[in-house]
Amino acid sequence: MVQHTIARLDAAFAALSDATRRGVLEHLERSDASITELAETFDMTLTGMKKHVVVLEQAGLVITQKVGRVRTCSLGQRGLDEAAVWIEQRRQLWNTRFDALDKVVAEMKRKEKANGQRKRQPH
Repeated sequence: MVQHTIARLDAAFAALSDATRRGVLEHLERSDASITELAETFDMTLTGMKKHVVVLEQAGLVITQKVGRVRTCSLGQRGLDEAAVWIEQRRQLWNTRFDALDKVVAEMKRKEKANGQRKRQPH
């Protein structure tokens, strides 16, 4: 199970690492599109766009459906949801660590201030 999840996360992040693929996702947020329409929009060959769509589809970020000779692309939520969950878990972990660090820094400042006041008092 863990290996499968890691593979899906790797696929999602690899897919999202490319600017063209992120652009395809942004385009599909507005409306579904055929691979031909996407290729024209991004000024690339049909073969090049098909490769991008395959990467997005394998990552679960895009779903394609073939009707006749036209393959239409739409957003797939699975891959993005899994990546978002992973990111949120890391965010919570780091927020917890930063909160603990803030407490340590505040305590150090309090002690430093207390030590400074003791040194200034006449003996």
